Amino acid sequence: MEPHILGIIANPASGKDIRRLVAHAAVVTDAAKRGILRRLLSGVAASGPLHVQYLPGPHRLVEEALHGLTPELRAEPLPIDLTDSAHDTRAAACLLRQRGAGAVVVLGGDGTCRAAAVAWPEIPLLPLSTGTNNVFPLACEPTIAGLAAGLVASGRVPLLAAAHQYPSIHVEIDGEPPDLALVDAALVQGQFSGTRAVWKPAELLAALLLRSDPAVTGLAAIGGMLGLPEPAAGALALEFGEPGHTVRVPLAPGLVVPIPVRSHRPIPFGEPIEWYGPGILALDGERERRLLPGQRARLLPCSRGPLVLEPGRILRRAAAAGLFAEASPGANHGH
Repeated sequence: MEPHILGIIANPASGKDIRRLVAHAAVVTDAAKRGILRRLLSGVAASGPLHVQYLPGPHRLVEEALHGLTPELRAEPLPIDLTDSAHDTRAAACLLRQRGAGAVVVLGGDGTCRAAAVAWPEIPLLPLSTGTNNVFPLACEPTIAGLAAGLVASGRVPLLAAAHQYPSIHVEIDGEPPDLALVDAALVQGQFSGTRAVWKPAELLAALLLRSDPAVTGLAAIGGMLGLPEPAAGALALEFGEPGHTVRVPLAPGLVVPIPVRSHRPIPFGEPIEWYGPGILALDGERERRLLPGQRARLLPCSRGPLVLEPGRILRRAAAAGLFAEASPGANHGH
C-alpha cells in the first residue's frame, strides 16, 4: 500500500521583497520560517501516519525544522533541480500532483500560492501566510494547520468535506504559454526592473479582481475602498486614470496611496476580457509577463481553482468523529 503523502512547499524568498524598503512591511526571517515549520510538523506528526515530501533548498528550512522531531515522521526532499525561482515551487507542485499528495501546505504569499496553482490548478492547498501581500494565504497557527492538513492527507477527513474551491483567472497570451491568477491581474506600464512588485499607482492601467475587500493590502483593496461588494459569481474589472474617483488604498503594508479609478464593471465567470500591449501583466501583485505592442492577453474568470483546506472545519469534523479521543484503560464508558 502506497503511503499517504503530505507536501510542503516553503518559499525562502517570501516576505523579503522591495516593499520592505519603500513601505514598512515586516521581514519574515528564515529563523521565523523554521519556527513556523517546526510547529506545523509537530501538528502533522500528531495527525496520523504520513510521508512528508518537501521542497528542499540551500536555506534548509524544512531540514532544520525536522531536527529532533519524532522519528515516526517520515520526510524526504523532492528530487528537483533548484533554480532559486518560482520554477522550484511549480516543479514541486507538479511532482506532488504526480505522486498523489493528499494535501499540500505552502508557506509564502499570494505569488507562491499562484506558482503552485499554475502547476496544479485544483491543488488541495493549505496556504500559510509568510509573504508581503497575503490576500490568499490563511492566518492560522501552524500547529493547527499541520493537524488539519495531516488529517486530510491521511484520508481521515475527506478532502471534499474539508475544503472550499476558490475561483481563478485563466490568462491566455497570444503566442505564449498560459498562466493564471488567484487574487487579481493587472496591466501596468513601464519596464521590468530589479523588482516584480507592483507599488507605483501611476503605472496601473487596468485590473481584474477576484477579491474586493477594504481590509486587505494590494489591488484587491481597491474595489473594497470604492464600496464595491465582493464579486459573488465572477470578477470586477477596473480601468485607472482621470477622470474618475480617487481612492486611498493600502497598496502594500505601510504604503497607503491615492489611485484614480476611471470605471468599474462586473465580469461573470466564463466571460473573457482582453488587454493589449505594450505593457506588463502583473499577476497576484507581481509583474510577470511582458506584452509586446499589439499582443493580446485574454483573461477569463473561472469558478474552478485550488481546493483550499479550512482548518477549523477539518478539526471540528475530526473531533465530532472522535479522532482525538483516547479511552483510558478501565475507563467507564457509560452515560
